[in-house]
Amino acid sequence: MKVIGLVMLGVLGALTSAPAWAAAPDDSERILFTFRDKRITESSGIALSPTHPDIVYTHNDSDAGAQFFAVGMDGRTRATFTLAGAEARDWEAMAASTDPQTGRGILWFADIGDNLDGAWADISVYKVIEPERVRNATLEAVRYRFRYADGARNAEGIMVHPKTGRLYVISKEFSGSIYQAPRTLRTDRTNVLRRVGEAPIMATDAAYAPDGSSFVIRTYFSASVYKAPGKLLSRVTMPALAQSESVAYTRDGSALLTGSEGADSPVYEVPLPAAVTGAGESPSPAQPAKAPTAKPVAAADSGGVSTAMIAIWVGVAVGAMAIIGIIARWALR
Repeated sequence: MKVIGLVMLGVLGALTSAPAWAAAPDDSERILFTFRDKRITESSGIALSPTHPDIVYTHNDSDAGAQFFAVGMDGRTRATFTLAGAEARDWEAMAASTDPQTGRGILWFADIGDNLDGAWADISVYKVIEPERVRNATLEAVRYRFRYADGARNAEGIMVHPKTGRLYVISKEFSGSIYQAPRTLRTDRTNVLRRVGEAPIMATDAAYAPDGSSFVIRTYFSASVYKAPGKLLSRVTMPALAQSESVAYTRDGSALLTGSEGADSPVYEVPLPAAVTGAGESPSPAQPAKAPTAKPVAAADSGGVSTAMIAIWVGVAVGAMAIIGIIARWALR
């Protein structure tokens, strides 16, 4: 996984031609903090704590163990947590929600990366009760296994509806999809994820607004905010980062937080336009969409990327994927 990730990072670097932390922010964005912990080298998901003020959680990508970090707004780690008995095959995303009955925070960690689009028989999401104290601890987790109704695929984003508690997985593909988990998750069998809508090209993360009125899907290039699957509210220009991996809403839903992999990586705060914050409708998809049909990449929701850029990216990515396939087969021998 590490080798494959490095290859993809090289491809992205060639495509974006961005320096380590890229262009200076404009007037609408600011660096909220920078991770100071030298162990946080591949921040792949972030979420604000539902119950602890000024705490952001993050976790590393693959090969880092089943751990996550509680980080203050000064970028310093306040606590490190380990999930007992959990695997960290390819952790790619996390989400946070609140139990409506107890008021306790719930954290979700998604072991959903699959660079070979079918290397794993199933994927897993871990549910953890948020610790009451911000101090180092080993936590118990509930593991839910999933498979896709329409075949295995790579994914890097999850989101949890704040009112219904329903889980969604966002695939990372040239023609991506939003997948809905069952209303009630089971631990005694594999849960089936069913497609309910399209996602932008190469989505890297997703999150629901705190009031459930909208959700955002992050890509390497920008972010798209939706009222419901297929109902785009707005595209949001995001900071140019070396490898844009994470997104979350601020506590009041007025802005987005976004980060990148890499040592000493920054977390930006990006305000949302008024048209988005006043959306007002629950975007929870109720009916499964029809099975996806083949379509040109340029026809899909590209997340604000020009057709020319997509064509260039696809060409380079196809070559990169061939290299990745060779490396992966060698690694799995």
